[in-house]
Amino acid sequence: MSNLSFFRKSALLLYANKDAVFCLSCRAKSIMSHSNAVMHVMLEKHRVSLLNKDREPTDLTEPIKKYRNSDVAMVNEYREKFPEFLPNPDWKYRDRLGEKLERLEMYRRRKNIDIPEFYVGSIMAVTVSDKYAPGKSNRFVGICIHREGHGLKHTFILRNVIDNQGVEIMYEMYNPLLQSIEVLCLEKRLDKELFYLRDCPLEYSYFPQDFEQQMIHEGMDVPVNNIKVTLGPRPWTQRWWRMDLKGVHKVDPYRSEKARIKGKKKDEHPQLKKVWEKDDIMKHYRESINYVESAEIYKEMQKESKDWKRKS
Repeated sequence: MSNLSFFRKSALLLYANKDAVFCLSCRAKSIMSHSNAVMHVMLEKHRVSLLNKDREPTDLTEPIKKYRNSDVAMVNEYREKFPEFLPNPDWKYRDRLGEKLERLEMYRRRKNIDIPEFYVGSIMAVTVSDKYAPGKSNRFVGICIHREGHGLKHTFILRNVIDNQGVEIMYEMYNPLLQSIEVLCLEKRLDKELFYLRDCPLEYSYFPQDFEQQMIHEGMDVPVNNIKVTLGPRPWTQRWWRMDLKGVHKVDPYRSEKARIKGKKKDEHPQLKKVWEKDDIMKHYRESINYVESAEIYKEMQKESKDWKRKS
């Protein structure tokens, strides 16, 4: 009863002072609307940026334009030739002093062994000393299917067929056990990785161990091998039909019309295709080294490359 009497008294007080309550509610609404207006004004103020205003373009003289264009061309060329000199773009692993010392060690090792220019798709021969048999060495001929890593941890994979069995060997480019690296056929392929050769017939991965070296004149463009391979029967190691591969003939992985409709719906899902990534500027920035830093590294490499060991 006490609770009921309390609510009755409070209701009577509110009814008696309804005009005052109405005024308070109107005051609260006006304060809220004023705060919202202030917030909108602040947002509009911050939306206006110098980048959005029409500014006059900076007048660059011709020498500066030529200098910048030459830097960009140099970086684009060397990023494909010598990707190992660029550091890891992940900021968790960045260390300026460590990267500098690592590059100095790479220059020193290149003075003792000739490391030629090669790309994914080049046919190479690598000779490595056998640590379990002193005085003996092993030579392996194969096609380069992958390159990865930064600095002294840069690696590449060679693939060949031996006794009707696909064999792949990963080499560390700056391993002291390496005796020689020879490029028997300098060429490129249509794709940056050739892992799909694992699911292709063995004829696409076979190269004889006595493969003769094919010469290319200095200054000529590196030839591009436009061959398209055919995948073998399923199962495959990856879903190749979902990747934008230029060196593979298109395949139909579905066994029925119902499975084809269901599979295409999955393949075209936005979360799988991620079309927006090509326009994500911050993603590209985080996953690459900018042109200014790359140009400084490659200019330093150009000065040091005069003392590198090269075959006559």
